[in-house]
Amino acid sequence: MLSKENKLAIIDEYKTHEGDTGSPEVQVAILSNEIRRLTDHLKANKHDFQTRRSLLMKVGQRRRQLRYLNSRSVDRYRTLIARLGLRR
Repeated sequence: MLSKENKLAIIDEYKTHEGDTGSPEVQVAILSNEIRRLTDHLKANKHDFQTRRSLLMKVGQRRRQLRYLNSRSVDRYRTLIARLGLRR
């Protein structure tokens, strides 16, 4: 889990308007941070299968959010993946 301070910092960085906590940009940024944290955990704990399942579920959620954003606004999608450095 993210600490409250980290989550608020991510929301402040990626929000699209004041009071925004649920836009696809914010949700993808939070999921990306959690995915990064779980990936680091799995490097040290290779046999933690529950965490592996959790990681795969979060990757699927992020993929669905990105697909939704791409279908609604390609410009917002491209700027988000550039800011997060997701695609190579």
